[in-house]
Amino acid sequence: MSSNSAGMDSNHTDVPSKNNGDAVLLSLTLSFLAILTTAMNCLVITAIIVTRKLHHPSNYLICSLAVTDLLVAILVMPFSIIYIAKNTWLIGEALCKFWLSVDITCCTCSILHLAAIAVDRYRAITDAVEYSRKRTSLRAAIMISVVWLLAIVISLPPILWRKGEENECIIVHTNIASMLYSTFGAFYIPLILILILYYKIYRAAKTLYHRRRTSCLNKSEMNGHTLPKCSVREPTTPDTLSPPEKSMSEPSTEGDRVRITARSPKSRRERSLRRHRISNIREKKAATTLGLIIGAFVVCWLPFFIHEVIYNICTLSCNRSVAVTNFLTWLGYLNSLINPLIYTIFNEDFKRAFQKIIKCKNYL
Repeated sequence: MSSNSAGMDSNHTDVPSKNNGDAVLLSLTLSFLAILTTAMNCLVITAIIVTRKLHHPSNYLICSLAVTDLLVAILVMPFSIIYIAKNTWLIGEALCKFWLSVDITCCTCSILHLAAIAVDRYRAITDAVEYSRKRTSLRAAIMISVVWLLAIVISLPPILWRKGEENECIIVHTNIASMLYSTFGAFYIPLILILILYYKIYRAAKTLYHRRRTSCLNKSEMNGHTLPKCSVREPTTPDTLSPPEKSMSEPSTEGDRVRITARSPKSRRERSLRRHRISNIREKKAATTLGLIIGAFVVCWLPFFIHEVIYNICTLSCNRSVAVTNFLTWLGYLNSLINPLIYTIFNEDFKRAFQKIIKCKNYL
């Protein structure tokens, strides 16, 4: 009997040590993610500010998104790490309200930015000529202001309706109406809008691609001259690589400057074909990039909002798992890290700007 008691005492002394080790490891991992998110979004913001080629209204939306994700990294993630590590809220009710307000507003704003970017891309590809005239810095500033205003309007009621619990800093919806208002406004409605717009962008890009390819093939032989056929492969010669890629690989309405020395009709036709080929490549990259952004957005946030709906519908019969809630919350935070990573990998202008900033070059 005594030996069993001693064994139980020994096990009890080992558990806190093991739990402390797990908490330290988890805190270090989450802190690394927060630092990486801060660094990547700072890199995006700096690149847009100091790189002249990135001074485009569409990139101002990306810059505002990066600012939003940066706020998540520096104002939301650190408090969450402390809360998870201590397993209780020890910083007071005032800081709890501040943290929840910034958390909900910035995460909602980040989601709405993706919807605004989808709207911008849809207009750019379906009404390129007319929208290029309307696509000004002022219009971008208005879109950004509307996004932030909507985020505040969606986020404010849950904060006002929140009932504080001692040593806890969470939002539990008091009724179904408040839950539906916050979840549909912050996620489900933007998700539906994004999916519809992206589907239309894909269809429009596919139609435009086939139309241009057919046009190029029909003009492959003119005036007895055989012209190079259109190719969907990425050009590898110095001449065809020289035109700068615009942000997010969007279609150009101004034309790309191609270094061609000859002035003959054949050279002009080659230049036109080259422009079509580069435009096709950009459209494919745009579809890939936007698809990855939307895919990452769905994977990161959909589980969290499904969990919120299920838990708030069956509050009395469902037990909230703290570990599951923390995991799904940080899966959502991870979207703030993934967005700038996607820009780095798939956009040449951003990639070159990042490389020059990292190498501390004084010209961009």
